[in-house]
Amino acid sequence: MLNFAAISPHPPLIIPTIGRPADIKLVTKTIEGMEKLAEKFAKAKPEIVLVISPHGPVDFNNFTINQSPTLAGHFYNFGDFDTELIFKNDQNLIEKIEKEAKNKKIPLRLVNIGELDHGALVPLYYLAKGLPNFKLVPIAFSYLDLEIHFKFGQILNKVISGERFSANYGIIASGDLSHRLTPDAPAGYSPRGKEFDEKLVELIKEKDVKEILNLDPDLVEEAGECGYRSIIILLGALDGINYKPEILSYEGPFGVGYLVANFKLYE
Repeated sequence: MLNFAAISPHPPLIIPTIGRPADIKLVTKTIEGMEKLAEKFAKAKPEIVLVISPHGPVDFNNFTINQSPTLAGHFYNFGDFDTELIFKNDQNLIEKIEKEAKNKKIPLRLVNIGELDHGALVPLYYLAKGLPNFKLVPIAFSYLDLEIHFKFGQILNKVISGERFSANYGIIASGDLSHRLTPDAPAGYSPRGKEFDEKLVELIKEKDVKEILNLDPDLVEEAGECGYRSIIILLGALDGINYKPEILSYEGPFGVGYLVANFKLYE
């Protein structure tokens, strides 16, 4: 059964071995939010975790699952040459997802890539501290329409809720919100960046999935986000489940919106 669901940002600078002290001070809310999320994760004890990352092997016309038996990742590109995370995959779960996607005519491809991207690694750095021995299934979204992303999430829900699966599962939607919050933001400034972030966070609080799916495409485009589709897949996986959204933190000190959210699940 699904017993953990969350939205996580993925800036490498929130990792103490990467972020400079001055930068770490500016993301205190996000780090505290991730530490709270890690506590909830350890308490939930998921045995198999699906992580949806915008920086995985994204394919325009297909969802992607990384089926490499062993998954490892490091932060060499960010100046940390010591930290390494290693996980085992779950081939059985991938087979079930592939079969159900085929039945529902949802395009899905499997790849075999042993190295994890930072979109997966940053959340896992925090979550694996208190619960290191879970299996991991990395997923990348597509650029198909949003409704198909929601349906793909529903497929994930159906598979992990199957009678033959007695394990506890978790889903992490990795993604940052607008990259255009300030004049020095990495994607340039747009006043609509703040509008997008505020609207999306409020809709998540209100559990207004219909409005999230129907956000103005121009607003989404202008925001320069990278987590919207990850979140929609997560919401699809939560469809039919009684849950309460918990916003643990939000801030945008470097022009990028960092949202940490937990979804309290009820049987």
